[in-house]
Amino acid sequence: QVQLVESGGGLVQAGGSLRLSCAASGRTFSSYAMGWFRQNPGKEREFVAQIRGSGGSRYYADSVKGRFTISRDNAKNTVYLQMNSLKPEDTAIYYCAADLGGSRSWGQGTQVTVSS
Repeated sequence: QVQLVESGGGLVQAGGSLRLSCAASGRTFSSYAMGWFRQNPGKEREFVAQIRGSGGSRYYADSVKGRFTISRDNAKNTVYLQMNSLKPEDTAIYYCAADLGGSRSWGQGTQVTVSS
């Protein structure tokens, strides 16, 4: 239904910044909410941030509030996650997700590693 491709992960020192991108195709991009999740081996995937289709409403996990910003460019079919003041505990594989009203499509994930 929706194909998602993440990019922008990498290795960064604590206190640094990264911007993740997720390009979508397959459906009208502005018609669905987009989110970012993250996961470490042996742990459950956890919610990071979400943005509504219009971009008007945004939600964040408490652990990233004030440091991460989710945004979207509906003309480019892309959602972003700007991550500032990164901490070692932010290390994870980050996934973008499309909320399609009863189902969710996932990207393949991009690794973010924050060194202390």
